[in-house]
Amino acid sequence: MARIAGVDIPREKRVVISLTYIFGIGSTTAKKILAEANVSEDTRVKDLTNDELDRIREIIDKIRVEGDLRREVSMNIKRLQDIGSLRGIRHRRNLPVRGQNTKNNARTRKGPKKPIR
Repeated sequence: MARIAGVDIPREKRVVISLTYIFGIGSTTAKKILAEANVSEDTRVKDLTNDELDRIREIIDKIRVEGDLRREVSMNIKRLQDIGSLRGIRHRRNLPVRGQNTKNNARTRKGPKKPIR
């Protein structure tokens, strides 16, 4: 397996799909990375040369991914909770944060139904 940004990406898949296994890289960003590195999207990871892998790694090193990005997101949520904003309060209570309806839905966020007392 090729290891990029601390993640083992699958060898049998196309490079553009394999890069999306890295937290913080979606399909659009993966296509931009490959275009900048002059690597075809259709090549499989196992067919990449070391030179191509190094070019991809260099470009990804400039982007905030994996641990740094996860840390930044968690710090943003913690900041919202500390200042007592509505979004922070809803994060603390494990409720939907972006204005969704909770009367009928939101079972994933709210958890299983509580028994009626």
